[in-house]
Amino acid sequence: MSSSDNFASVQYLKRPQGQDVVADRSLGETVSDIISQVRERGDAALREYSQKFDRVTPARFEVTAQEIEQALAELDPQTRLDSEFAINQVKRFAEAQLTTIKPLEVEVLPGVHLGHRIIPIQTVGCYVPGGRYPILSAPVMSIVPAKVAGCDEIVACLPPGAHPAMIAICHLAGAHRIFKVGGAQAIAAMAWGTESIPVVDKIVGPGNAFVNEAKRQVFGKVGIDALAGPSEIFIIADDSADPRILAADLLAQAEHDVHTRVGLATTSLEIAQQTLAEIERQLGNLPTAITAGEAWRLQGEIAVCEDEAQLIAYADHMATEHLQVHTRDPHGTASKIRNYGSVFIGQNASVVFSDKCCGTNHTLPTMAAARYTGGLWVGAYVKTCTHQWIDEQGIPAIAQPAIRQSRTEGMQAHRRAAEIRLHPEAIDAITSGERD
Repeated sequence: MSSSDNFASVQYLKRPQGQDVVADRSLGETVSDIISQVRERGDAALREYSQKFDRVTPARFEVTAQEIEQALAELDPQTRLDSEFAINQVKRFAEAQLTTIKPLEVEVLPGVHLGHRIIPIQTVGCYVPGGRYPILSAPVMSIVPAKVAGCDEIVACLPPGAHPAMIAICHLAGAHRIFKVGGAQAIAAMAWGTESIPVVDKIVGPGNAFVNEAKRQVFGKVGIDALAGPSEIFIIADDSADPRILAADLLAQAEHDVHTRVGLATTSLEIAQQTLAEIERQLGNLPTAITAGEAWRLQGEIAVCEDEAQLIAYADHMATEHLQVHTRDPHGTASKIRNYGSVFIGQNASVVFSDKCCGTNHTLPTMAAARYTGGLWVGAYVKTCTHQWIDEQGIPAIAQPAIRQSRTEGMQAHRRAAEIRLHPEAIDAITSGERD
């Protein structure tokens, strides 16, 4: 049965318009050219793209210690305190998460020892987006977990026109080096290196369509966290929900971008109708209504489900970046859902708190990627690498099946490598082919 069959009885008060997929090929070609130019020409290409896209050519790309001091001095004191609060919250949660990632040593058979180590990635590149607003929490979310994980070098790249406060926050969050380079060219620079910017092992952090496409194209040369689309919020609710709060939370995400996906699924037709009316009322006095209203017009959705079972199935089908649960038993409802980037349980848990400062990471899977992955976290900055060691007691137990399997497969060099461990006294005969 298809998912559309499962939701044939769902009633829609509002459906989103079709996703805008214009010029995907053109975007890919443009980004490919940017990457090629940066790879071949380094800083010279960065200067040209900086002038072309940002209308500025920095004297140097790396932010100096003096510039950092100036950015810190100009940072509003309360903004600094609030940013440090967010940094500490994200740090506390990342540290707690890291304690759950344990090294392992186990003797699976007598003399056969297996295990793994937790090893920090050596160099990470954190892309810090510019965008419509100076999202001060953005560098916190990508840099702080890298610091907690113990990465040797944390490189931050942000557009040269970014708000000066962003430089200060990058520094406070723990970046070792900060560069004023944005867009696809920043991703290319971190992947391939230039005269100014070092090669990194993994690139993390959200960005626009050009940044996202660049990350897709450099994946393999470097690691990436995920491919991110526009922000998303979906709320599931029953008749106990407050339409005023539902509308406020939907519009809070909608003001990010006109392509933001915002939706509500509820078992109550009355709540659906009231929320629809409330959204229009709040848009009437919202300073960011131009963006939020367009996002709602293009991507807004309100669906009425028959019962809780269909509501939960709909939430899993959406597999949204942010999922809010406004039901009488939000913990019980949330426990039945498996596909989400981050779940916000109960009326008090707004996405806004995670976006800014509560401690969970706001860099989350979009475009239904929550079906198979979670969001950015401290575990994204470490590698779980296995090892093994075998003492004399363990050799017979594993050498004999390895020899038989290698012989069956026709892999005689494999067979020899196993056999010389089982019969070291015959190593000359084995390696000369006398025992083949």
